[in-house]
Order: sequence, then C-alpha cells, then structure tokens
Amino acid sequence: MNKFMKIAYDEAQLGLSEGGIPIGSVLVHQGGVLGKGHNRRIQQKSAILHGEMDALENAGRLSALVYRECVLYTTLSPCSMCTGTILLYGIPKVVIAENTTFMGEEALLRSKGVEVEVLDDSSCIAMMAAFIDKHPELWNEDIGV
Repeated sequence: MNKFMKIAYDEAQLGLSEGGIPIGSVLVHQGGVLGKGHNRRIQQKSAILHGEMDALENAGRLSALVYRECVLYTTLSPCSMCTGTILLYGIPKVVIAENTTFMGEEALLRSKGVEVEVLDDSSCIAMMAAFIDKHPELWNEDIGV
C-alpha cells in the first residue's frame, strides 16, 4: 500500500472507530496532501459527507488549476455524488483501493478522461466486507438503497 493510500486507510479506520462507515480519502497535489477525510455521514448526521467529499472539504477552497493537477486516493470506488464532484473540479486521476464490495462510477470517470487505477487492496476489501456484513442497514443507507 503506498503512503497516500495508507493515509486514506487510516482515515477509514478512524471513521470506523467513531462508529461510522470505514471509507477514507486523500487529495494529493504535487506529492503533498492537501486534504484528507473519511465518511462522516453517521457521525455528523450529514447527507453528503462521504470520504471523498470530506477530504475535499478539508482541503478548502482551491483554484481550478490546482484541482486539475491533483490525484484523489480513496479506499472505495466513488459513488455517483463523489464522481460528479471529481468531474466538476477536473481531478484527472483517481486511485481506488478496492471495488469488490462496491462498484461505483468508474466507467463514467474513464469516459470523461479521468485516469482510474484500482489496486484491489485486500485489507480494504476485508474492512468493507466486515462492515457491510455487520451493518447492512447503515451501508444500504449510505449508498441510497
């Protein structure tokens, strides 16, 4: 696991320890972390604080030029909402730890020219599978089922 995905994984673990859904994300620009976050929908009673959205929020307001040079690392394949945000801000590359437990909008990202790399990380697969098995109602709420 590379250092940025490790940060995302640690964020996911933090979310789990807070009673939330274990998904973490990191926004990286020129080798430096601009923002990191984790899914906080449960903790903050939020409709939108997925891991990717939290990382972007924590990065703060940035110019379009900066977003266009970023890489977004996420422990799980991005949903429609997070994909839309990636496309809106022109983030050119997304590195995904796993898409076994949930397949997001990777095809849409690719169709819009975003480079998508999937790592098939076994630790992230195990973390999400265990969470989904233990809390299917929270997971279904998070993905809109």
